Amino acid sequence: MVPTLILESLPFALGTVMLGLGLGLTLEDFRRVGRHPKAVGVALFCQVVLLPAICFGLVLAFRLPPELAVGLILVAASPGGPTANLYSHLFGGNVALNITLTATNSLLVVVTLPIVVNLSAGYFLADAAAIGLQFDKILQVFAIVLVPVAVGMLVRAWAPEVARWLSRPVQVLSVVVLLGVISAVLYGQRDNLADYFLSVGLAVLVFSIVSLLIGYGVPRLADVDHRAAIAAGFEIGIHNTALAITVALSPALLDSAEMAIPGVVYGIVMFFTAAGFGWLTTRRTQPSLSTPRRSNAKPAARNTGGIRRSWS
Repeated sequence: MVPTLILESLPFALGTVMLGLGLGLTLEDFRRVGRHPKAVGVALFCQVVLLPAICFGLVLAFRLPPELAVGLILVAASPGGPTANLYSHLFGGNVALNITLTATNSLLVVVTLPIVVNLSAGYFLADAAAIGLQFDKILQVFAIVLVPVAVGMLVRAWAPEVARWLSRPVQVLSVVVLLGVISAVLYGQRDNLADYFLSVGLAVLVFSIVSLLIGYGVPRLADVDHRAAIAAGFEIGIHNTALAITVALSPALLDSAEMAIPGVVYGIVMFFTAAGFGWLTTRRTQPSLSTPRRSNAKPAARNTGGIRRSWS
């Protein structure tokens, strides 16, 4: 069992993570949605519709136990994590798009996450009516997700110096809190941990890789430029596992340590798969050293007509 103190502190833990997110947001991050609808629309379609559907197929293909199946679908329904911004910055993605997607999806998740969780619980669990997210539980998700984000944005708008001063300590505290929750879940489930990892580990790895590829590939097929596609890949491949774990563990919500296991495993695996994805996309854009230069190459200015506009 997970210690009671950890369970009681989960809303605070998630609130800290979401406050840190809010401190980095402005209204401009939401206004970009209307100015660049294609990149945002394609990425949100992948995140909200395509990814949960693919995850549903994966849990069936891997024949996961019911609680682990719902837990992995809960991860799929969670928005991108703040870490996606860092990876996007490190590997040349469009960080502004990451911030916009995180902001928008953090609002949408209050509606989309309960729908996905209830549908998956209804399919996999016999007592879904007692376990799913009813209206009162949805209000709690709303409170612990959106209220801290709103507070952070207000601080950023009214006292930008305070927001800058708070930003780094809150980010560090968010990481510490998340690591503490993950450690507590692992300790509480230590007797069954090997079985859980054997059951869900490969499915989590495949889902993480597929998430990154879908996040990058679908926008590229829609003619979204390379940097925006990298940003979408990280945003869709790096989930807010703190939210997934909190919803799974909280006694007021799903109250299931088993459902939290996929979120814990994904929270570990995604850092390695995201780093590999970033390395591959960076390597792809580097010019080949073996290709000889042509001395009579035309000036770059004559090719400007073929350059895609960012955020197509």
